[in-house]
Amino acid sequence: MKNAKNSPTTRYCYHCRVHHPVEEMKLLVTKTGSRWRCVKSIEAVKRSKDERDQYGRQVSAANQSEASSRARILNKIQSER
Repeated sequence: MKNAKNSPTTRYCYHCRVHHPVEEMKLLVTKTGSRWRCVKSIEAVKRSKDERDQYGRQVSAANQSEASSRARILNKIQSER
């Protein structure tokens, strides 16, 4: 049985800023050190420029939606005080 502290079931993808199951992640070496990145984002790089741009827009829209949602929640919490 795996210990959650020693081997997490998810990893944070620095590209799309989401936690994915470990099975969907690869450890990449970058200029700043090793980072985890999801296989989906790695495969997206191998596609045509138009497909990459579309994938980037989807990831940006998801990130923007999440940020807006968090901001709304924080504003609601602060206004209730």
